[in-house]
Parts: sequence; structure tokens; C-alpha cells
Amino acid sequence: MLAASRNHTVRDLATRLPVVRRTVDRFVPGEGVEDALRAVREIKASGRLATIDTLGEDTTTTAAASAATQANITLVRSLADAGLTDVAEVSLKASALGQALPGGAELALENAQRIASAAAEAGTTVTLDAEDHTTTDATHALVDALRHEFAGTGTVLQAMLFRTEADAARFAGPGSRVRLCKGAYAEPASVAHQSPADVRAAFQRCLAVLVAGEGYPMIATHDPAMITAALGQLLVAGRSVDSYEFQMLYGVRPDEQLRLAREGHRVRVYVPYGVDWYGYYMRRLAEKPANLALLGRALVSRS
Repeated sequence: MLAASRNHTVRDLATRLPVVRRTVDRFVPGEGVEDALRAVREIKASGRLATIDTLGEDTTTTAAASAATQANITLVRSLADAGLTDVAEVSLKASALGQALPGGAELALENAQRIASAAAEAGTTVTLDAEDHTTTDATHALVDALRHEFAGTGTVLQAMLFRTEADAARFAGPGSRVRLCKGAYAEPASVAHQSPADVRAAFQRCLAVLVAGEGYPMIATHDPAMITAALGQLLVAGRSVDSYEFQMLYGVRPDEQLRLAREGHRVRVYVPYGVDWYGYYMRRLAEKPANLALLGRALVSRS
């Protein structure tokens, strides 16, 4: 499934199948800004927060990077016009902003600064998403550069990578905002834990570093055992409920999201939208067999 997420032939076929698009609706509220705003309004009404991802990555031209930048600026302004910046921020992928292009470090920084400036003007923040391990150093450098001017810029760490415990220590200082997730990319054994048990153990070690630090941990997991363990770590550390948050994906374990919110914890929902939904959707299928079963049931129903 992860290989298929980057296979253009499979992508062309899948995106033409109405049955696939219907199952996507569970994880992606739509292709336009209004679809994202509708989802955020529903999230706000239930006492949760949101971070919004304008889907698109692996940008191959400066024009495409510029278009992705403008799409995010439009999103930020739309959030402000809708009165939603009190509950919603924006998640960015450096690759969508041109990081992999020639001169990409400077291009991605320029584009990210434009978005972060619009977000600051609107009264919200941005978080730089993690991508595969080959981009980690470049993304961290981008975050460091942005934080000089926009101190609230968040970053994302993937527990499955061997390096992440050290990265957590580096980003655990005052004012930092760090989303810790297990990781959604197929990484080689030379750089990442491969077994689920090892990834869970690494997640707990990395979270312990963040909880003991002076920053703002954003705990991104749907795993019941990890949520229970995180609550225990937060309790022992004496963390107040405004000093951390849980994050979960749109359409994944919504009942658990609401339960945590009702108990007084901050819960932020990752809301993706846009026409480039295919890669995101395939990674969600790859993460959990039950997600793949959704597609299977839809196909059977269709036949």
C-alpha cells in the first residue's frame, strides 16, 4: 500500500473509481477550502481544535510550489474570515513548498515565511509536517529558521526513527511546539524501528523527553495503550491541561477524540483537504487493516 501511494499508474486508476472516492470521504472532508471550513466548524462545535493540511507533496516545479503557497495563504485568510483561527492552525509539508527543487532550501523558506506571516497576521500558527527520513535535517533547519521570526512554529517528530529521541531533546526547550507521532512512511531498518512493539517503546521514550521539557508536546496517536501511557506520564510530570494536547486524524477514532475532549484534554484533529488526496489516503489504508476493510466493503457493495 505504501508503494502504491507513490505509483502513478495505480493512482490514475484509483482516482477514476467512484467507489474509492466514496471511501475517501471518511478521511478527507473534501477538495475545496469550504469543505475544510465545514469540517472545522463541526470540530469547533464539539470542543476540539484543528490543524489543516492542504494536500500535496513532491512538488516538481517552482510554479507548483508557488501555487501550494498561495493555497495555504488563501486557507489562512479564509479561516480568519470565518472566525476560526481561535481553534485552527495550518500544517505544511516542506516538499510541497519546493524543498526538493534546486535551491529548494531557500525557496521553501521563502514560501513558508509567506504562509507563517499570513498566519501570524490572522492570529494562528503553522506546523511543519515530517516526511520520509531523507528530508528530516532539511525540515528541522527550516523550522529553526522560521522560529527566529515566528516563535510558535511547530515541528513533527516520528518515533520510529532511531534519531528521534535526540531530536526530542533538542526541540524540548521553552516555547517549542512538537507533534510526536509513530511515523507513516516505509523506512529502512538502517534508520528506523521495524516492529510495532519497538515503535511503541520508542514513542514512550521520546514522549518522556518532551513531557519533561519546557515545550508544548502534541501527542499524535490513536493507540489506546499509548494514550493511557501518555496520560500517566503527564500526570506524574504534573502537566496542566493547557500545556499539551492530543492529536488525531480526521475520521479516525472520533469517539475517543470526543471522550478526551469531554474529560478536559485539548484534542486537535488533523484535517486534510484538496484534490491531491490519493497519497494521503493510501497511507491511511496502509496503517491499519481495518481501514483497508472499508474499501473492501465498499467494493463488495458496488459489485
